[in-house]
Amino acid sequence: MRIDRVELRLVGMELKQPFTTSFGTLSRKEFILVTVFVDGLLGYGEVAALPAPLYSYETTGTAWLILEQFLVPLVLGREWSHPSELPAWWKHLRGHAMAKCGLEQAAWCAWAEAQGVPLAAALGGTRERVEVGVSIGIQREVGDLLRAIEGYLARGYRRIKIKIKPGWDVGVVREVRRQFGDIPLMVDANSAYTLADAAHLEGLDDFGLMMIEQPLDEDDLVDHAALQRRLRTPICLDESVTGPEAGRRALELGSCRIINIKVGRVGGPTAARALHDLARAQGVPVWCGGMLESGIGRAHNLALASLPGFTLPGDISASDRYWHRDLVDPPVTMASDGTIPVPNAPGLGFTVDRAYLESLTLKKAQLP
Repeated sequence: MRIDRVELRLVGMELKQPFTTSFGTLSRKEFILVTVFVDGLLGYGEVAALPAPLYSYETTGTAWLILEQFLVPLVLGREWSHPSELPAWWKHLRGHAMAKCGLEQAAWCAWAEAQGVPLAAALGGTRERVEVGVSIGIQREVGDLLRAIEGYLARGYRRIKIKIKPGWDVGVVREVRRQFGDIPLMVDANSAYTLADAAHLEGLDDFGLMMIEQPLDEDDLVDHAALQRRLRTPICLDESVTGPEAGRRALELGSCRIINIKVGRVGGPTAARALHDLARAQGVPVWCGGMLESGIGRAHNLALASLPGFTLPGDISASDRYWHRDLVDPPVTMASDGTIPVPNAPGLGFTVDRAYLESLTLKKAQLP
């Protein structure tokens, strides 16, 4: 196979409601879509980076530059037989995992369509449906949070995740437990704490949480190991696990008992599969994290979450969780039992609404 042309688009989509974490509030998502043209087929990938370096150092601006000047020139016109070959071509380029992921996802999408198989099957997925949870941002009042949880539980979501930060943590969790009892519940700190807060975080042990996600620094493994020794609640690492090697170190150090796999954070589908295989071999649960993706990124997440080691509900959610209208047709929908069907059509499994995509495009480049 050969990539003859690559299209980059900077796309802007308004969120249905603002989403607040410990590092800020998003009302609008701007992201890069990568389209590869391979033997008359189109493959789509999504770069999950944010416009500002909040979740990681990558931004839409840096990803665009890296794709345009370094990654795309490496693949144009070059023969390959399987998309897992591509990461070796740019291994010498340090970092920029999300930019790499968007291009590799697009290649996987095109390859799966060329083989006449769904993306999930191409990755080795075995599930026909995946369990999904919902992530709820920090609210203005606890009452707002309780009403939001009530609504999502009524819709069937199988796990509730709430964002926390200093001043919005133990007391909030206590109110959630008081209102809803023993629901599947976890918290996500997005690196808002330090090891000096260990005694305070021990207070979360009283609430039977599924996990505490990324409580300490985004690049830390050592302090997380010290904190995990003090907590009964499993720590789940997100930002700190930047790929399979970081995952291996985290597990050897005892830094976590659960791993969140975000395909963009770890550098693409090939690395995500390797991390999944590592964790599964050691009996460590993994789940699929989300980055407020459009239906294109969501389709890739669904395919990844169909792998057998993804035993916990992921942050995948239905299209209407975030968007008034999605980029794919049909939109991603969740059944009343809290599951989403894994597409069985070849390639992405959804039709991209090119006309609607064009209306949302802020910038476009055709390479070469």
